[in-house]
Amino acid sequence: MLFEALTLGLGYNASLVTLGAAALGMAAGVTGTFLYLRKRALVSDAISHATLPGIAAAFMLAVALGGDGRGLPVLLLGSAVSAALGLLAVQWLASRTRLTEDAAIGAVLSVFFGFGVVLLTVIQTLSTGRQAGLEDFLLGATAGMLRSEALLIAVGGLVTLAIVVVLRRPMLMTAFDPSHASAMGVNLTRTDIAMMGLVMAVTVVGLKIVGLILIVALLIIPPVAARFWSDRADRVVLLAGVVGGVAGWVGAAFSATAADLPTGPMIVLAAFALFCLSFLLAPGRGLMAAALRAASFRTRVHLRQGLLAIANDQPIYETLTLRLLARRGLALPDGVPTEAGRAAAARARLDEERWAIVRADPSLELAAARYDGLTPLEDVLTVDQISEIDARRPAPEALA
Repeated sequence: MLFEALTLGLGYNASLVTLGAAALGMAAGVTGTFLYLRKRALVSDAISHATLPGIAAAFMLAVALGGDGRGLPVLLLGSAVSAALGLLAVQWLASRTRLTEDAAIGAVLSVFFGFGVVLLTVIQTLSTGRQAGLEDFLLGATAGMLRSEALLIAVGGLVTLAIVVVLRRPMLMTAFDPSHASAMGVNLTRTDIAMMGLVMAVTVVGLKIVGLILIVALLIIPPVAARFWSDRADRVVLLAGVVGGVAGWVGAAFSATAADLPTGPMIVLAAFALFCLSFLLAPGRGLMAAALRAASFRTRVHLRQGLLAIANDQPIYETLTLRLLARRGLALPDGVPTEAGRAAAARARLDEERWAIVRADPSLELAAARYDGLTPLEDVLTVDQISEIDARRPAPEALA
């Protein structure tokens, strides 16, 4: 059944929800990258929590005007207005008072969310509010989602993604170096407003699927996972969109396989699983790559110290050093060096003598700064420089 869900084989409605979740995930991943690079991830949390009173107020206003109040466009419009007010409140507090941005976010988040909970409590006391289902916007729910609602979410995600593609260059410049961006003619205020507006759009569009509590995870986890795979900002943006899209697709597919699996939490768990894979397997920054680099460095250190011990006719007591030398044919298991080991030891001692001259020469200060006891001199200096260093050695020794 899971394979059928992943391949869109569970019917039209389930397929539409899966596609909508994938579009939302891509938009959230790409948009959240700019927040992550701008070091303003908490803003998304304030925006998401600020949507709750707007949802409740929109429902109450629609009911007061004789409407049903549960129409998704009306509720999303109310959440957008409320989120905009919350964002403006954060910016006003951060710019006009002594509060830092994180303190302003905490104040706005708690006040707006608390007000929204109060409104939801009031709605539950009304005869029209008992079946409103507004609590679904907290964690998201796709059960019984209408075709028009799924299309609205999918189109909203794709439109947001298209706007991000158009504005990606000034937003990247602002995220990395605001001073340089300003010098290049980028309006920092407008760019920040556009960035926050896109975050608000993703938050509002994703309320029905992911919910206002979990949407922040879909904005932040994909770019954090993508950062493990690349150091280039444009690639991180692209990879974050891929991670978010895959998380939305897989999470919605898993949710479609059972009636009791909520879509929003499943999408977030899928995103977290992709983060774990990135954390473990990414070739540059992953945990396994770091462990392999550490093991390789440790091996090089043991080999170097073992060769220097052989060159100075010193005994080798470290078991790992003996094992590594024997494995490479440089010494016997008891520590007696082979011919290849003696030759390698002579080269290691020669390298140490050369590095001693480099460190004593002020003109080679930059080269000496790169010395880690392991780097071959040929990787740092030219052949002519090495020849000059050999000429300054008091008793040059030929390489074995």
